[in-house]
Amino acid sequence: MTDNTRSHGASDRPEFLPAGHEAPQEPSHDSWGARWAPPPGVPRQPYFTEAAFTEAAPEPRGPNLALFTALAVVIALVAGGVASWGTFLLTRPTSGIDPGYTLSGPSSLPTARPPGSVAGVAAKVLPSVVSLEVKGNSEAGTGSGFVIKGGYVVTNNHVVAVSGQVGNIRVRYNDGTSAAARVVGRDPNSDIAVVKPDGTVRAPELALGNSDGAVVGDPVIAVGSPLGLTGTVTTGIISSLNRPVEAGGSTGSDYALINAIQTDAAINPGNSGGPLVNTAGEVIGVNSAIATVGGGSLLGQQSGSIGLGFAIPVNQVRRIAQELITTGAARTSRIGITIDQNYQGEGVRIATETEGGAVPVTPDGPAAKAGLRAGDVILEVDGRPVSDSRELVVTIRSKAPGDQVRLRFRHDGEVRTATVTVGAAPAPSAAPS
Repeated sequence: MTDNTRSHGASDRPEFLPAGHEAPQEPSHDSWGARWAPPPGVPRQPYFTEAAFTEAAPEPRGPNLALFTALAVVIALVAGGVASWGTFLLTRPTSGIDPGYTLSGPSSLPTARPPGSVAGVAAKVLPSVVSLEVKGNSEAGTGSGFVIKGGYVVTNNHVVAVSGQVGNIRVRYNDGTSAAARVVGRDPNSDIAVVKPDGTVRAPELALGNSDGAVVGDPVIAVGSPLGLTGTVTTGIISSLNRPVEAGGSTGSDYALINAIQTDAAINPGNSGGPLVNTAGEVIGVNSAIATVGGGSLLGQQSGSIGLGFAIPVNQVRRIAQELITTGAARTSRIGITIDQNYQGEGVRIATETEGGAVPVTPDGPAAKAGLRAGDVILEVDGRPVSDSRELVVTIRSKAPGDQVRLRFRHDGEVRTATVTVGAAPAPSAAPS
């Protein structure tokens, strides 16, 4: 007999199968033995449905009005921009001219600069720097100068020398005014001259510094009128000191030897006589010469700057200018010896015999009093070796009469030292041109 009933020990729970598996067939009779089926027309339901394990779906909501409003605004803005651009494209002039076009005005920036900057120093120095226009019988030229105490103008001798005895000089100031001027005195040996403009000088005087305090690497500024371009400012550094340099004319009374300050600040013809200043705006030198490629070192030669300019130290300029103003002439420092120009050995040898009427050692002169004799070889001045006659000459000329120098020299094979008091050559008669 077939058992159509379920045992009381069997589980009443349905079996759960993984997805993709078919549910097992139900028994033909329930646990009570009666056959069970849903009423006709009613679908058969499983014991458990998926809805029993999920949340009820949310009720549908109405449209979001805020979102629609924002979208409408964006669409309106985009449409307006496209319409404006289209209008511009249709109405713009085909030539590119736009009558309504404007640029913003300049910003209101301060023009003041720190006193120690190049611009600050230039603003301080420029009012005191002048341009000189010089005319002679057959020559003419331009140069630079600067105003010192009393309204005097310092410049180079080779700038004003072309005026001669009958020429004329005109000084042009930084503010555009000008005045005639005359030479007070000039010194070819130092290449320094002093000029006095007619009338009242309203330009401020320029402070004179101390060239003995200058060192290699110090920043400097050159001011002048290169090639007639007034009020030109260039900057650089001190490249070297105590350079023996020829300045002024190449021969005769215009020839000068200076113990120069070397600078890489751009200096060109026309800068002659202008100031070389430090960052305090003080004059430390007078621009006088430049080196040229394939030529000499004379500033009068028409060639451009190659970064080798030379200035007369202001401590020497101060002494020469004061003597020119007070006496009309300047003394040239000397120690009373004649140099043997044919000597090729170490140091500088004093001549061994009289040459052209000049004795080797001036009797009772500074060198003679210190014990130097004909044929002695000077090796050092104040501890600095001298290798040729130019170095010895510029070193002595850079001293003032009355200064003392210590010489190291060789006499008859023996090295000696001596202190020499610098003297002066007889001053020429005061005859300014």
